[in-house]
Amino acid sequence: MTGFGVSTAEQSGRQYSVEVRSVNNKFFKAIVRVPPELVQLEPELETAIAKRTQRGSVTVTVRLGLSASDAAGEVNVDAARAFVKRMVAAMPPELANRVTIDLATLLTVPGVVGLSPDRLTESARPVLLRLLEEATDRMLAMRTKEGEALHAQLRLFGQQVRERLAIIRDRAPDVVRLYQERLRQRVTQLLAEVGASVRDEDLLREVAIFAERSDIAEEISRLGGHLDQLDRILDASNDEPAGRTLDFLSQEMLREANTIASKSADGEIARRIVEIKTAIDRIKEQAANAE
Repeated sequence: MTGFGVSTAEQSGRQYSVEVRSVNNKFFKAIVRVPPELVQLEPELETAIAKRTQRGSVTVTVRLGLSASDAAGEVNVDAARAFVKRMVAAMPPELANRVTIDLATLLTVPGVVGLSPDRLTESARPVLLRLLEEATDRMLAMRTKEGEALHAQLRLFGQQVRERLAIIRDRAPDVVRLYQERLRQRVTQLLAEVGASVRDEDLLREVAIFAERSDIAEEISRLGGHLDQLDRILDASNDEPAGRTLDFLSQEMLREANTIASKSADGEIARRIVEIKTAIDRIKEQAANAE
């Protein structure tokens, strides 16, 4: 399901923002985007979002606005000393004691002036984890509203399958009877042309073979059981993820519908099966969006 949430905060002159976006996916996939200064927090943020979401492609975007003091940077004295020491060691001994180093040039050396990543990470961690929690709450609230609409659609599609299945259940006994009548008429007509007649036992034998081959009672019963399970899933009051279960259930429902279509040589049942498969396809499609 889709959802969006954002949360912002200011601390020590720094501006923090965490944005969470979710789109449909059969599995869980997290993409965490953080500024280079906070790259150490990427695995921690990914773990935090994975605890709240079981399905969908979730993108977490972190933005950081540094304060004026951060922009000025900090002088790393140890790095400056190490640079000077290496420079002196590289000079001839007779020049080592007479060399002068311009302070402005020294400050341009990489690593001498900058923001300490470790200290920035430690100060940003609690803020970002709190903002991620708030943004995720807003994203999940949006997904919950979408889930309510999805729940109603799934129930409607399940009811459509149940109504068509009831028609097929009532129609199934008539299929054998109608076959027997058509078979008797055709055979009687053909044999009348040569002055012969069909024996009842031969006709009944053919009808029995057809009845066994086209018996769909078991498939009707199993499909009805799948519909009962669908209702139980939709009526469940717990927060357990149901998307994958619904996806598997829709595949089993489609399997039974295909078997009924292949075994039943009846136009009316065939039309109802087309309607059932259409509704099942919609269940399967929507199940891919459900968590």
